[in-house]
Amino acid sequence: MAEQNDRVDQSTPGGADEPAAGWKPTATAKSRATTFRWIAAVLWGLAIAAEAVSIFWLLRQREYVGEDGTLVRDPDTGLLEEQGVTAQFPQWAFVTLLVLLVVIAALAITGSVLWKKANRLDPARRSETVRFFVQNQLGAIIAIVAFLPLVILIFLNKDMSKGQKTTAGIVGVVLALLATVIGVDFNPPSVEKYTADQSAVILMLGKDEVVWVDGGAVYHVCDEVSDIQTGSEKRTGTTAEAVEAGKSRLTLKFASELRTCGLAVPENADEIEDALREIQGGAVDTLLPAPVWADPADAPIEVEEAPAE
Repeated sequence: MAEQNDRVDQSTPGGADEPAAGWKPTATAKSRATTFRWIAAVLWGLAIAAEAVSIFWLLRQREYVGEDGTLVRDPDTGLLEEQGVTAQFPQWAFVTLLVLLVVIAALAITGSVLWKKANRLDPARRSETVRFFVQNQLGAIIAIVAFLPLVILIFLNKDMSKGQKTTAGIVGVVLALLATVIGVDFNPPSVEKYTADQSAVILMLGKDEVVWVDGGAVYHVCDEVSDIQTGSEKRTGTTAEAVEAGKSRLTLKFASELRTCGLAVPENADEIEDALREIQGGAVDTLLPAPVWADPADAPIEVEEAPAE
């Protein structure tokens, strides 16, 4: 990490040490996200295809009992009908339906897991409301599309016995709920979240450089903290590279880490921590405070306020 007194003046355009403005995924992360999304799309396509097979072929299967019935004339319509013949849903079709319900769930859930991984590598902007919602909740939407019509038609099927309909219906509803819940992202990532972490790092350290280890879930402000003294290799890079490595956010223990590493700690570290906690939790209107330094010389970077619009 840079020494605390090596200050970077961001007011000097094009400076060699000027941090990059705004969080962006690395090229590798973007490529992996694209791969995950293509695989998820294929799996979801197979799930919907299995649903179509179930609806347009399997649920139409029936076998007739009492085919030696006699022809009679309906006095109300004048039409002939075969009396004594009963249509039933075949047992092989019932078992196949249960298997297909499980297969649809497995495909939908696997696709949702991959889609979520892609979103963590290459998130949408929360400011783009519609895209943000669709991109982060697409797994739940696909689960509903892949199950709802099929489950409805199971309950409406007239050829199934009461036991078949109850069993298939319950299995379908349970799997549909499971796939939908797994597909929902309750705390979706966003460019704004990652930018807040990146901004805090730059303002406190003077550059976009953090440390992590392979087994951890977060990244840290220096390499001397106890949380990463695990024997694993310590890795250093930008916040975008940390996200590429699977680290979801900046640790909220950055104040104690700065002290451990002998770096100046902002006087309002608690306020910054609270703001980051809210932003990381999904808040959209929380202001990230600028660090307040006891000695202005402790500030590793000088950043001017943007002019009011």
